[in-house]
Amino acid sequence: MSHYYEERDLERFGEIGKYCPDLYERFMGYYQAVMAAGALSGREKALIALAVAHAVQCPYCIDAYTRGSLEAGSNLEEMTEAIHVATAIRGGAALIHGLQVHNAAAKISI
Repeated sequence: MSHYYEERDLERFGEIGKYCPDLYERFMGYYQAVMAAGALSGREKALIALAVAHAVQCPYCIDAYTRGSLEAGSNLEEMTEAIHVATAIRGGAALIHGLQVHNAAAKISI
């Protein structure tokens, strides 16, 4: 059965640069610099990336950073906790926007 997201497409990521190689190379340089160990370790960055992948719901990123987190030495307990952090932040962000409803309702008289 064909799916909208094909696992093998992750391996084809480089093809994105075919029609705009300059911008692709700039992005990849930036990406590699960001993901290199610095104040945060590569392991910590992989966990952050895994959590963000869930928040933005990117199946390619989830696959890539699951592998990256495991290869960097994280375990499923740590990875799951990172996912819960992203979930809590995303849920809280949705809830705080509920105040927009309160603000709008206060301005409307029916």
